[in-house]
Amino acid sequence: MALKRGLSGVNRIRGGGGGGGSRSAFILLVFFCVFAPLVFFVGRGVYIDSSNDYSNDSVKQHLDWRERLAMKSLRSLFSKEASVLDVITASTADLGPFSLDSFKKNNLSASYREVDTSVRNSQNQTTSSALNAKGDITSKGGSHQKVETPAKFYRRQLREKRREMRANELVQRNDDTILKLENAAIERSKSVDSAVLGKYSIWRRENENDNSDSNIRLMRDQVIMARVYCGIAKLKNKTELLQELQARIKDSQRVLAEATTDADLPRSAHDKLRDMGQVLSKAKMQLYDCKLVTGKLRAMLQTADEQVRSLKKQSTFLAQLAAKTIPNPIHCLSMRLTIDYYLLSPEKRKFPRRENRENPNLYHYALFSDNVLAASVVVNSTIMNAKDPSKHVFHLVTDKLNFAAMNMWFLLNPPGKATIHVENVDEFKWLNSSYCPVLRQLESAAMKEYYFKADHPSSGSSNLKYRNPKYLSMLNHLRFYLPEVYPKLNKILFLDDDIIVQKDLTPLWEVNLNGKVNGAVETCGESFHRFDKYLNFSNPHIARNFNPNACGWAYGMNMFDLKEWKKRDITGIYHKWQNMNENRTLWKLGTLPPGLITFYGLTHPLDKSWHVLGLGYNPSIAKKDIQNAAVVHYNGNMKPWLELAMSKYRPYWTKYIKFDHPYLRRCNLHE
Repeated sequence: MALKRGLSGVNRIRGGGGGGGSRSAFILLVFFCVFAPLVFFVGRGVYIDSSNDYSNDSVKQHLDWRERLAMKSLRSLFSKEASVLDVITASTADLGPFSLDSFKKNNLSASYREVDTSVRNSQNQTTSSALNAKGDITSKGGSHQKVETPAKFYRRQLREKRREMRANELVQRNDDTILKLENAAIERSKSVDSAVLGKYSIWRRENENDNSDSNIRLMRDQVIMARVYCGIAKLKNKTELLQELQARIKDSQRVLAEATTDADLPRSAHDKLRDMGQVLSKAKMQLYDCKLVTGKLRAMLQTADEQVRSLKKQSTFLAQLAAKTIPNPIHCLSMRLTIDYYLLSPEKRKFPRRENRENPNLYHYALFSDNVLAASVVVNSTIMNAKDPSKHVFHLVTDKLNFAAMNMWFLLNPPGKATIHVENVDEFKWLNSSYCPVLRQLESAAMKEYYFKADHPSSGSSNLKYRNPKYLSMLNHLRFYLPEVYPKLNKILFLDDDIIVQKDLTPLWEVNLNGKVNGAVETCGESFHRFDKYLNFSNPHIARNFNPNACGWAYGMNMFDLKEWKKRDITGIYHKWQNMNENRTLWKLGTLPPGLITFYGLTHPLDKSWHVLGLGYNPSIAKKDIQNAAVVHYNGNMKPWLELAMSKYRPYWTKYIKFDHPYLRRCNLHE
């Protein structure tokens, strides 16, 4: 009805008339269909901007300019019907459902909404450009245009910076995690004892190439799955299939018997792979049950774990057994030397320069050993690197079994101008069980049963290292009685028989111990080789008297001030704690734990370059550290005279042995 009223009004303005009225009505209809939406949306844009709280005068002026421009264009197009535009503009309020308000409320046409959106987007872009020119930042949200204030813009920048910082932190955290994993892998590799495992690399070839040895790995996987299906076949009484699987397993095992790489496989390996694959496919069709397969694999995994633990225990035991066993060539050497020694006349059994043995102005060394070859290396390496060998005196103490051999060796091979003194520990009459607590304990049946009876509950893998004869030998404990052994000396340098000397040790006698009794190299790091590793701090006597974080030190090269020793009654302190350890609750066997206790607070730390340890267990010692060390120590199970020795460290020791010596050749001793 409103449209009819508008048309009739136009006709009246045009003066009525059939042709004129029809022409005016047609023009009005065309204008209404084509250009009225534009006028409508321009007006709508002005309406929106005028009702927007965020608009300003510049935006209003901008939109008024757009309205004037649109109206001017329309008038230029319809100059003859300019009055029609005025009528339409004036009568928009009477259009009823076609009015602007009705369109805004009801959104009657989807096409109008699309055009409306495009027009408003265009307006928003223009407005944004205008505002950005003034330094403002705008954002579009919903159906309205929003202008960002400087505060909001600043907060958004802060959020973006925080996101960037978090991203960088995550990247850095990821890098740190990778670095920690790499360091952990390096530490694990250091703990691998290549000599114990055998003369092969633990890193298999498939780690170098993902496709290498693929046939061997596939055959092993097939055997595992075949065993799984064998177990299921037994449960389901599939006798024929069980026999076929067992036959294929035997064939694959024959092929895999001695093969370690694909190159070792015979030509028939591919046929075996194919046949096993066919049987496994058949078994899968007949027997596969997820629950049964999972249970069988879990049982196999548990069995494999038990086997691995058993093999590790066996490997540890064999390593300990090899470490405490004297090799045949060294035993042969000792026997031959013993026979020849007793063939000598008593006059020829005496060493020269006997007067130097108690001269306090010379440099004295104490060496307690039952290994002739090891003792010779210690003496030879010390003399070869000494500036003045005539000032060095070596006091060797051994047991009665090796006493003759030790004498004979140094009678045949005198160390230049140095002095040699060999003694038998069994001839020390003062060293008896009534005076020495540890000797009384070592002679007791309870001690021997506790540490050496195979079926004893304590004889686990952790206790295997104590099942070594050296812990029952008084040669190992004689170091706590140095003033009794050498009563006329003021200082003495104690050396183990598993060391070699690479530099002149004369400057050690000039080191000021600052009133301490023991001069030694400390071995503690950040969290290892401290007192709590060696002593039982759950015992109140230990917890009350010692600091668990106190730094440990090394036996093997120790400078002892015997005057201070006597003044502080070090041997008495040792006896006190040894008596308290009668039931082995303070520490286990060994000499380092009682040494840490006895010399607690009385040890002067020496520079680490004097004594480098670990050549008997640590494969990752830096070559530079070894070469710069005055003394290197093969502490650990892999002694340099054993087959277990690490090949890269052995040359430091063997260079002080003359393998062309007649006795060594007769006993098949070679590099």
